[in-house]
Amino acid sequence: MKTAVFSTRSYDECFLKAANQKAGHELHFFEARLTERTCRLAEGFPAVCVFVNDQLDRPVLEKLASGGTRLIALRCAGFNNVDLRAAEALGFTVARVPAYSPHAVAEHTVALVLALVRKLHKAYNRVREGNFNLEGLLGFDLYKKVVGVIGTGKIGSLVSRAFLVGFGCRVLCHDVRPNPELVALGAEYVPMETLCAQSDIITLHCPLLPETHHLINETTLQLMKDGVILINTSRGALIHTRAVIRALKTGKIGGLGLDVYEEEADLFFEDLSNRIIQDDVFARMLTFPNVIITGHQAFFTQEALEAIARETLENITAFQEGRNPPGLIEVEKVLGS
Repeated sequence: MKTAVFSTRSYDECFLKAANQKAGHELHFFEARLTERTCRLAEGFPAVCVFVNDQLDRPVLEKLASGGTRLIALRCAGFNNVDLRAAEALGFTVARVPAYSPHAVAEHTVALVLALVRKLHKAYNRVREGNFNLEGLLGFDLYKKVVGVIGTGKIGSLVSRAFLVGFGCRVLCHDVRPNPELVALGAEYVPMETLCAQSDIITLHCPLLPETHHLINETTLQLMKDGVILINTSRGALIHTRAVIRALKTGKIGGLGLDVYEEEADLFFEDLSNRIIQDDVFARMLTFPNVIITGHQAFFTQEALEAIARETLENITAFQEGRNPPGLIEVEKVLGS
């Protein structure tokens, strides 16, 4: 199937081409993000393959539909950048890659926690400059600390297991659907208020929905312990960034680890090293010594990229053959009637 692949980087092209040797689709790669200005590139393509920061609101979808596109193949798990109601009304099939490598994101989450707790980013820079002074690098043991995990799907469950079994932490979980396997391991499901009040470390692993938008805000932050470590490897808009900055300034947040940012579309996946960053909120976060930000790389492992490419092409193949794609997003189940 003729497919326009947007937001392409060298690694996307490499892994998709390798997986496509068996699938045999006609892939056309575009470095540009899909927006209302660039959607004309998709004219005549029955399918588009898009990533997390591509824009799929109603105006873009209407132009895609008029150009003959019928399949939106997301090479990611999240779909908050897609207007699902508009897609359904316009007759699109929308498919995603729901669980390409939960281990990749879970392991990156643990890495951010360890880096913040043991101040590895500061120690690395010091040693590079010949400074071996330990002042200001005091950390703490994870053993017996309380870790709050918000969202216990595939990734959240792996993170919970890592802290329960690997580090001997007490793990508090919050999810609309408790996982009995985690309970059997010793995890406790508690209300959001309890999790915020008791956790030394809080990590987010839930989808971005209207009810989870700015889940971390002034109110929830005030419930937290002073010096709490906050981690987000899920979706940027789960966090109210300005509220988090205020909490960093007061010491309410003792460490912040982010792999996502609510206004990341114009920043992440680009080389801006020779430019001035125009996002003042993001630039402010970079000034804090207890903040570590990675550029949406938690998914970025060999195994994950192989799985993403393979499952994305399986979705395209299924659609071409008149079958429901394995990663089909059923709008009514997701959004309700």
